Formats: sequence, C-alpha cells, structure tokens
Amino acid sequence: MYHGAQDGWIEVVSGVMFSGKSEELLRRVRRALIAKKKVQVFKSHLDDRYGGVYTVSSHDGHEAEAIPVSNSVQIAGAVGPTVEVVAIDEAQFLDGGVVRVANALANNGVRVIIAGTDMDFRGEPFGPIPDLLAIAEKIDKLHAICVQCGDLATRNQRLIDGEPAPAEGPTIQVGGAESYEARCRRCHEVPPRDRAQVEMKMRGRKSEDQ
Repeated sequence: MYHGAQDGWIEVVSGVMFSGKSEELLRRVRRALIAKKKVQVFKSHLDDRYGGVYTVSSHDGHEAEAIPVSNSVQIAGAVGPTVEVVAIDEAQFLDGGVVRVANALANNGVRVIIAGTDMDFRGEPFGPIPDLLAIAEKIDKLHAICVQCGDLATRNQRLIDGEPAPAEGPTIQVGGAESYEARCRRCHEVPPRDRAQVEMKMRGRKSEDQ
C-alpha cells in the first residue's frame, strides 16, 4: 500500500466526554475536504448514538458519513490506495492493533486523525489511546466544564439512576448525557459496589494484622 511521497503523521484529539473531540475531528475532516484531499472516516461500531452507526456526530449536531468497524484489521483492509487522510472516531473502543495501523498509514504518507476518550469512568487509561498519544506527532487534550463546580472537567462520571456508578462496572458502556457527566478530579466519584461490605473486609484485615 503506497500513498505517495508526502510525509504522513498522526494527530490525536483526546480528553473527557462532552469536550468537543468529535466536533474537532469533524472540523479537521471538513478542512481536508475543502483542500481537495481524499478522506476516509471510520468509527467504532459500538457507537450508535445520534446519527447512527454510519455517522460520526458531535454533540452540537455536526456529522459526517463513516465506516463502522469492530477492530483495527477492518480499518487496514478498507483504506483505499489513494486516500490521503484517515479519521478514526471513538478509538478507545478499538483493539491495540489500531496503534500499528495508524503507524503503518503514517509511514505511507497518510495523515491520521484520531479522536478518543483517554480515561475510562474510573479515571484510568482507556484502551489504545495512551499508546496512540505516545506515538502521535500532534496531541490536543480537550476539557469540558465540571457540572458540579464549574471547574475544568478532566474525568468521565458514569451515573446509574443519577448516582455514581461503582468501580466494578464494565469498562465499556456507550451512553450520552443520560449516563455520563463531565467532572473535575475533585468532584469525580467511583464508589465501591457495597460500601458496608468493603468496610467489613477492611475491619477484618485490621483485626488479622493485630
């Protein structure tokens, strides 16, 4: 697969939910199209919010057609030989192979634009995004506004019936404003599933130590 003599590179737009990552990816896609570049847009098939699985949509209503994929191999197999720009949204849901695919595309002269949430609801590194950040030539980390205190939000607060979701929940759970809030470090909460049970275990360990 050869895409020309121009230099390729990787740029990653990361950050908390509701910070405008998809909007920024779409802005760069639109500018590439205005510049007459041949562009392909991919997204995780898990994200079927807003415009559906065949569309990358931002919270403010912008959208673009996209190819839904379930893994990095599908991206590698779908990129056309004359494509100059590849955009991948919701990359945190993809496997680690997306790092190799992004590198291979960039080495072949393709500009690779990747957007994804860099931390899961526990505040821990999410999927392949940390590795993509390490190899990218350009990185932009976006922030939202904490719904609790108004500071810069850097964490994804998962909610269940309006209450913070426990740490034992699944890492991947697609949702929007009904399931998530943007919060700062101070306001972010990840309680254990059963506080009383955890406290009993802690007291038991202390008794054994004594």
